[in-house]
Amino acid sequence: MNPSNHETEYDVIIVGSGITGGWAAKEFSEKGFNTLVLERGPNLEHPSPKYTDMQAPWDRENRGLASEVYDDQGRYQMMKQVKPNLTNDFVNFFVDDKEHPYSYPKERPFMWIRGYQLGGRSLTWGRQVLRWGKKDFEANAKDGHGVPWPIGYDDVAPWYDYVESFIGVSANKDGLDVLPDGVFQKPWEMSAAEKHISKKLAENYNDRHLIVGRAANLTEPTAEQQKLGRGTCQARFYCRRGCTFGAYFSSNSATLPAAKKTGNLSIVTDAIVSTVDYNKATGKASGVTVIDANSKQKRSYKSRVVFLCASALDSVKILLNSKSEDFPNGIANSSGAVGHYIMDHFVGATGMAEVPGLEDRYSYGRRPIATYIPNYRHDKTDDVNFVRGYGYQTTARDRPNSGNSGKSVGIGAAVKDQAYQDKPWYFRAYMYGEMLPYYDNFATLHPTKQDKWGVPQLHIDAQIRDNERKMTHQAAKDIQEMLEVAGCKNIKVTKKSANEHIMIGDRIHEMGGACMGDDPKVSVLNKWNQTHDVPNLFITDGACMSSCATQNPSLTYMALTARAADYAAKLMTKGTL
Repeated sequence: MNPSNHETEYDVIIVGSGITGGWAAKEFSEKGFNTLVLERGPNLEHPSPKYTDMQAPWDRENRGLASEVYDDQGRYQMMKQVKPNLTNDFVNFFVDDKEHPYSYPKERPFMWIRGYQLGGRSLTWGRQVLRWGKKDFEANAKDGHGVPWPIGYDDVAPWYDYVESFIGVSANKDGLDVLPDGVFQKPWEMSAAEKHISKKLAENYNDRHLIVGRAANLTEPTAEQQKLGRGTCQARFYCRRGCTFGAYFSSNSATLPAAKKTGNLSIVTDAIVSTVDYNKATGKASGVTVIDANSKQKRSYKSRVVFLCASALDSVKILLNSKSEDFPNGIANSSGAVGHYIMDHFVGATGMAEVPGLEDRYSYGRRPIATYIPNYRHDKTDDVNFVRGYGYQTTARDRPNSGNSGKSVGIGAAVKDQAYQDKPWYFRAYMYGEMLPYYDNFATLHPTKQDKWGVPQLHIDAQIRDNERKMTHQAAKDIQEMLEVAGCKNIKVTKKSANEHIMIGDRIHEMGGACMGDDPKVSVLNKWNQTHDVPNLFITDGACMSSCATQNPSLTYMALTARAADYAAKLMTKGTL
């Protein structure tokens, strides 16, 4: 796991072991290339003693509730501010911003949630795998915002197929152009309340659909998935505790084991990549320099090709810090676009209502995925004054009950009796808006502040603007209307006011900073995720995104990574790289 001979030259160095790093490792290892994965966090085996999914609520520290020590010692302050109901299983796989500081303007706080361990945030993601549609890739060119995508849906579609077949996606064939169908296993079932609302929307709209989410949780494991030790999802919804069954897709349960089987993979953990090293004579990256997380000693690794998969903002940080005579503003940054067009999905409006008439219906198990209303406002129309649009992450699977988290009041027979009483269902909807790619939403290196390893801190300055404010106003009106159409009662819709701050980053879908585009003067990457300036340097994590659409982005990251790795491997075989 930790090769001592770092003088060895590898075919490929992959920075990061999360969603994209794991995929790059699998693809290059299976193609016969000597591959090194560098992870800045500690090693984490699968299954791990750090997983708590096999513990009963009463066996868990503080019954699973986060200890007050987080406040007393000033830890996890940003997460505590935005997500006040922290639990121990939630913070277990996330870093503390006190230990890993960054900065932002006081009036525009940005929430940067990171996972530094082998597997990264593939251990904690929401597992909602949604394809982008044709309009998502065409939007920049059509309305003039951001850098036009150099690829379209047809370029990515076969790689969506490829990725879905391997990771396992439980979903329904919905037949929607806005959200193309893929390679699916048996879907999860909607609750009675969700089915009711879905039916009402279908009766009243041609373009608004409530569908069950598309989950990277196995319902019908294939032989390939079983050989990796992955099993069927047990519908416990303990996913963020770590999954001993390997039922949900993660680097640790799927891509890294597949790569290890080839014998071509080396992994070094506790290795903080500070720079991509550049060889002026060849015009290529020669490898990377790392700082040992424990000893703080520097060392270098050499390779023919470098893939940055460190997550969007960490990859931006590495690029900006990799300065040389040829790239005084950071490697591959002749365009000046590195760090710009930072994006995230945002929640500006929410809705909740009672769904009447279903009090005698109950749910079985705990489905591991929400329901979803895809974007129906791609094109500007006469009734709105903004571009792009939004979808809604929704759910109506939970009736009020005593629960098992240790947070509910009561004990004994009274609680049991209450659990058997008929109660109403409640439907919840959270707007997920598309943030336009603004050049002035950017990340830079802080001029004076460094972390404890001597690496400059990242300074993030990003905010929503007038277009997103208008979206929020309309999204609140839309969900109010849809809940009324569905016959709901006690409807409560909330929205952010025109001057109220909307947090960016808290959806954990940060994107941009090294966008793709055909023009090297305004973009960082070409259509193969290859930097325009340095031919053997590729970036396939969220930094590569030229827009953010409304769908959860991880499936697109994985498809782009597999596609880029295939392209790079062919060039390596030819001797071009």
